[in-house]
Amino acid sequence: MLRITLYTIGVMFLFSGCGSNTVGPVQEPPVNMQNVVLKNEYQEMLDAINQARSVKRDCQDGQGVVGPSRPLYWNNILYASAYEHSYDLAHSNTFSHYGSGTEYDIAAMNQGSDRSTFYDRILSQGYGEFFALGENIAAGQTTLAQVVEAWINSPGHCANLMNSDFTEVGMAVVVEPDSDYGIYWTQNFGSKP
Repeated sequence: MLRITLYTIGVMFLFSGCGSNTVGPVQEPPVNMQNVVLKNEYQEMLDAINQARSVKRDCQDGQGVVGPSRPLYWNNILYASAYEHSYDLAHSNTFSHYGSGTEYDIAAMNQGSDRSTFYDRILSQGYGEFFALGENIAAGQTTLAQVVEAWINSPGHCANLMNSDFTEVGMAVVVEPDSDYGIYWTQNFGSKP
């Protein structure tokens, strides 16, 4: 059975919503994903995410105290979908979980649709047969610490960040000084059956 939850939280200058899809039981990622050698900036992102997941916290989402949650593994497909969305947001000067529907919304252009969703972007990059998917976005924060703190302080984002169904993550940031927010962050989560 497919359970789809989409959280949308709007805070004009800081961040917007997160989404998740969940079906079936969680299993560990394949061993080869545990041995990925990451670039420094990806490792820093993964470390910050796992540090946030390593403690108990109340996300103020009605679920009470959760965690600590097991560490996530980096996934390059989730990174590619996160980068695609951050690039779209930055270059189309939009801010939404939906793609812009412009030439920068690659998943929508490839599918012939009006606008992409996080689900479309993740699947179009090749992340199939999933158990759970989710996305957090943010804009305007200039450091990794600021964006993680903003997500922790937002109930829906925090719930995604702490979700024990997720086993993998990819995160990307794109800077476009001529846009409204200047910097755009996307964090995509997933797990495979």
